[in-house]
Amino acid sequence: MVEISVVYRGELRCEASHGPSGSVVSTDAPVDNQGKGESFSPTDLVATALGTCMLTIMGIVARRHDLDLEGTTVTVVKEMVNEPVRRIGRLPVTIRLPENVTDDQRKLLERAALTCPVHKSLHPDIEIPVDLS
Repeated sequence: MVEISVVYRGELRCEASHGPSGSVVSTDAPVDNQGKGESFSPTDLVATALGTCMLTIMGIVARRHDLDLEGTTVTVVKEMVNEPVRRIGRLPVTIRLPENVTDDQRKLLERAALTCPVHKSLHPDIEIPVDLS
């Protein structure tokens, strides 16, 4: 169990503290939703969580199989929809692996990415296409 404490700082900004480490993350509402967009929005953090979770699980599997993933990149594009309510509609993910990764290793890493807890926790109405190369 991890406790995260959130304080509203006014002007549509919040500050979240991670209980175990004391790390702090600030959020701001996006410009298209009455904010200034000067920090991650809450939905930006969902996209961030997806990308970092996928890469972390890939890293765990890579470590287990003695693969070096250093330099691997993940890009997540957050696409909002307004109907029937404002929500995340799509989170296309692009994963770029080092050139020395074999086809079998690539398949192993893709399976790992798709089993990350954030991916498994997101609502099935959110489209999450993954391009891994």
